[in-house]
Amino acid sequence: MSVAPLDQESLDAIRDGVRSVCQNYSAEYWRGIDEQQGFPDAFVTELTEAGWLAAMIPEAFGGSGLGLAEASVILEEVNRCGGNAGFVHGQMYNMATLLKHGSETQKAEILPRLASGELRLQSMAVTEPTAGTDTTQIKTTAIKRGDKYVINGQKVWISRVQHSDLMILLARTTPLAEVARKSEGMSIFLVDLHQAIDNGMSVQPISNMVGHETNELFFDELELPEESLIGEEGKGFRYILDGLNAERTLIAAECIGDGRWFIDKARHYAGERVVFGRPIGQNQGVQFPIAEAHIEVEAADLMRWQACQAFDAGQPAGASANMAKYLAAKASWEAANVCLQTHGGFGFATEYDVERKFRETRLYQVAPISTNLILSYVAEHLLDLPRSF
Repeated sequence: MSVAPLDQESLDAIRDGVRSVCQNYSAEYWRGIDEQQGFPDAFVTELTEAGWLAAMIPEAFGGSGLGLAEASVILEEVNRCGGNAGFVHGQMYNMATLLKHGSETQKAEILPRLASGELRLQSMAVTEPTAGTDTTQIKTTAIKRGDKYVINGQKVWISRVQHSDLMILLARTTPLAEVARKSEGMSIFLVDLHQAIDNGMSVQPISNMVGHETNELFFDELELPEESLIGEEGKGFRYILDGLNAERTLIAAECIGDGRWFIDKARHYAGERVVFGRPIGQNQGVQFPIAEAHIEVEAADLMRWQACQAFDAGQPAGASANMAKYLAAKASWEAANVCLQTHGGFGFATEYDVERKFRETRLYQVAPISTNLILSYVAEHLLDLPRSF
């Protein structure tokens, strides 16, 4: 697939707009959020009020009607400015599921309120402790009783529940033993978190190395109205893939933003740090790794645009989204290592922010899908090799 040219002027305008918000939140601000394992509520609120989180919402519902390409630039720029888009990216890809498969009533009721900032849709509950990335093996059930679905089960690594009003939930509505294919019989629901928490759903925060607000969820006879079902019952796995392809592409953009932050940080330090009477960036042993990291980030960026193009054109985007995420996560992690090495001991000092961003970008080698699972996907679906698991 060739990559269609994008309107560079429009993308530059988006970058400038996002940067104008980000410049109000210094490195000290993000350092403080990290130290407290807090949530950047002021930043999220301002980004929302500026309309950036409504980028993919159609204009008819109060949004900008932009595509995944433009949304990816928004999140890339947050990370490139030294922030952490992981606190806001959920609304972008969760909306993809609602936009494609929600009813007209659901969209009319929810999308305008998301666009205005009245509501936040930052959480998606798919992963379970025993299933991991083998989503077809989830054990959380949704049993229809009268005009309600009753939810029982457990989820883990579910982010931003404390700062979200709504959550996308994947649960099994037909037992695994009763379906022809294991990907069938799952459905997705829109959960009102204010009604659910302490009323059949409990939340246990998980402390972690990147301060990422994430949790374990427990469901015990949680009742959901039947109108909370998104799309048709039993087709939830297929529906959720649309959101996951958007998620992987957006994460790729964030990693590209991280990679460019690391490279800029490294090259400036290498140009200013003088040892043995010359800037360390004059040494090939320092400058070559920085140059190599730059090349890798730029290459990953091309795959990001290919994934965006496929998604926005309504074409199958699984392969390009997975490969974009793989390449970008790998490139940002390599750039992080180069940046830390360039700074030497100062790279470990919190005041330089390298160690914070180092930890943040490391996450994307593991989540939202591990690099090994992407390699398995490519081997099976693109290279026609035997399934490895």
